[in-house]
Amino acid sequence: MMNKFIRFLTLLWLAVLLRITVFRNGCFSHGLFSGRIEGDAFAYYFKLARVGAWRYFTYLFVGNLIWFAPAGVLVRLRGGRLWQAALSGFLLSLTVETGQFILGSGVSELDDLILNTVGACLGFCLCGLVLCLFRSGASDAEP
Repeated sequence: MMNKFIRFLTLLWLAVLLRITVFRNGCFSHGLFSGRIEGDAFAYYFKLARVGAWRYFTYLFVGNLIWFAPAGVLVRLRGGRLWQAALSGFLLSLTVETGQFILGSGVSELDDLILNTVGACLGFCLCGLVLCLFRSGASDAEP
């Protein structure tokens, strides 16, 4: 039963992630391969910081981390290693960025690849911490 629930949550997360990143409103109204690639890592973040747009800076930065944390959680729950969480976060992010480029639904950015990969790693580590706390709490409760 729990596996079905986790599978459902995983599919829901992926559907929402792809909807907000790749399949945005109007994504099919642009020509194929009409996206843009931004290879200057974190240039937009530096620009936001320079003009004092901290709210949007935080939204983008933290959002890139949080939206990919579930990838790391899933790897951890399946008994994987940190490098597998990093690889799955990177490959999922690469898929999103490629989709954005092909459909013209966003800017494919190097910093997104980096932050999304780090987000998957953070998810892996946080899941491990939570599991460790639950295990130690469960052993403390036993007589």
